[in-house]
Amino acid sequence: MEQSHVSALQLKHAGLERQIHEEMSRPLPDLAMIQALKKRKLRIKEELSHF
Repeated sequence: MEQSHVSALQLKHAGLERQIHEEMSRPLPDLAMIQALKKRKLRIKEELSHF
């Protein structure tokens, strides 16, 4: 169970990284969205550090 949770968190982390990259690649990136995505990514990274 723990390994599947870690795998799910890693997938979410990668997905957020992709979303951040896509948003930053736009001509007029939404900085508020990028900031929110980075906060979510950081929370996941912190949770992963507990495993």
